[in-house]
Amino acid sequence: MLRSQLRCRWCVIMGETSKTRQVGSRSAGARPEISVVVPVYNEVENVDRLHEALGFALDAMGRSYEILFIDDGSEDGTRELLRRAAASDSRLKAVFFRSNYGQTAAMSAGFDHARGDIVITMDGDLQNDPADIPRMVEELEKGYDIVCGWRRDRKDALVTRLLPSKFANRLISWTTGVPIHDTGCSLKAYRGWVVRNLTMYSDMHRFIAALAAGLGARVSEIPVRHHARCFGKSKYGLNRIFRVLFDLIVIKMLIQFSAHPIRWFGLLALPLFILTPLLFTLSIFSFEGGEISFAQRFDVIDMAAAGVTSLVALNVFLLGFLAELQLKASRFFQGRVSITAREASR
Repeated sequence: MLRSQLRCRWCVIMGETSKTRQVGSRSAGARPEISVVVPVYNEVENVDRLHEALGFALDAMGRSYEILFIDDGSEDGTRELLRRAAASDSRLKAVFFRSNYGQTAAMSAGFDHARGDIVITMDGDLQNDPADIPRMVEELEKGYDIVCGWRRDRKDALVTRLLPSKFANRLISWTTGVPIHDTGCSLKAYRGWVVRNLTMYSDMHRFIAALAAGLGARVSEIPVRHHARCFGKSKYGLNRIFRVLFDLIVIKMLIQFSAHPIRWFGLLALPLFILTPLLFTLSIFSFEGGEISFAQRFDVIDMAAAGVTSLVALNVFLLGFLAELQLKASRFFQGRVSITAREASR
């Protein structure tokens, strides 16, 4: 859904100015083994340095590759640098958003354009080290579908970055059941089938490993280097905590209840179903002097609360029923099972 909405909001630069010629050029070229997806936003001091470092690391691997920079509406000259880089390097492609849509949208666009059997993601601020890419590919080829980077020696501010990140990582790991130390690390390696079968929105780029685990992907994690930011400003603040918490609720439902959503809504409605008879009992009985008797006058407030609670519980349960019907009609679960079975048989 997000990808189809964003297709009209980007343009792609691959050393050509005509969009028709770009598509023809891309389809005619040999399919690379590795695609590196790098979302950037106002990183004018970093893109050339990162391009050079990526070229050095990937050339040393001796494999075919492509580099995709996804510009998320930069306004500081990043776009001009990427245009020049794409004109001089046929293996670099630049995708330009017409406005700032966020990192999840940028990654989704990168996955949409990536052609490699292996897809690498990383930040564009030079804090991730391209020299770790060969190690991640080696780990991936041991039989895993996702390899996550772990910034064990992280070079970030303690209060605004490290402490919130530690709390979020533990919460996400406990909630999703995917034992990853550093869910926020953008340096990850994926098999192509994983990213091509994900639908992302909001800020769900942090939960790609958890979403993919729901598809049956095998996940590994290795320590990676992390450098202090030398140029530009961080694009994240403490306000991301609230977005993570809300998205985590959705992720929990997608992972554990996507096959039978009525169970999720049933669990939500259960406390209300239990509360309804209790409130109704309080409205018709009197508890005075240690004795229970019918009240001479019904408690209107408790009676009304029981009625409202029962209606809310019934509506929540019916939402689960409707979600179950929509799931069956869309054949989402059958598609997910077929993807998992096909990839597991390879």
